Amino acid sequence: MPTSNTPDIQAVGERVEALLAEFAKASDPATAGRAEELVGLLVEFYGAGLARIMELLDEQAVTPLLADKVVAGLLVLHDLHPQSTEERVLAALERVRPYLGSHAGDVEYLGLDPDGTVRLRLAGSCDGCPSSALTVKMAIEKGIEDVAPEVTKVEVEGVAPDPASPLTAGAVPEGATMLPLHQVSRQPEPPAATWVQVDGVEGLGQGQVVPMLVADTAAVVCNVAGSLYAYADRCPRCGSGLTGAELEGALLACPGCAQRYDVVRAGRGWSGTGETAPSAASGVHLSPLPLLAESGGVRIAVPAQAVS
Repeated sequence: MPTSNTPDIQAVGERVEALLAEFAKASDPATAGRAEELVGLLVEFYGAGLARIMELLDEQAVTPLLADKVVAGLLVLHDLHPQSTEERVLAALERVRPYLGSHAGDVEYLGLDPDGTVRLRLAGSCDGCPSSALTVKMAIEKGIEDVAPEVTKVEVEGVAPDPASPLTAGAVPEGATMLPLHQVSRQPEPPAATWVQVDGVEGLGQGQVVPMLVADTAAVVCNVAGSLYAYADRCPRCGSGLTGAELEGALLACPGCAQRYDVVRAGRGWSGTGETAPSAASGVHLSPLPLLAESGGVRIAVPAQAVS
């Protein structure tokens, strides 16, 4: 069972790379080469031990080991994981589907290229949605990176970056569809967003809307048909906050300008009143904040600088 002393495998790998680089600068080439050889021999030695353990264990004993992130990462590192890269990627996509489904979206697996590129296509409300870059970055890409670090990049059809979103601004260049996954040997970029545990929303009643601060980010959380959704507390049409906004089914009405947004479909703007069926209001949408409701509570993703 993981403890507070469990090492961050990626951080350890990055530290080893950094130390070897420093050693190479401070030593003669022969000494630096021997240091690198020493690290390689240690990795090979422990890899042989892991291989022997995997040979001795039956399937029932191996299964819980694969669920442990640290052990699974070591098995991947030593090419000992019994599941293929494709199997692990598909499992990761299954885990993020509930979140995508809560926004009437989905993701289709297109294949794995020999160079380690995973190809995907966003479907449903995710296809062409202004919040799709955020969806990919926070849910899909992270899920794949956790279980298949050997994947070099994720190529996604249907990504539409949103420069106005508090989480996607600056994270994905306009028109980009390729999201590289950093490797141990590369300097990782600071995260665009981070998850924050939120208290007091588990009991939010159906049809209710509550404004709150998540770290330093103003947000609104609402309950539609038993599912929770979170958005930045700002109407993009009039610029006012959404405190006092009311739900009409899945449509959230801004108290300032009465513009309505479909919270189930990633906050897309809708027009139409009375008996008139609503139609999409082009170019107007709320900025969604990813929300995960788990057994341990509710977490919402906000810009990383809001937590620092």
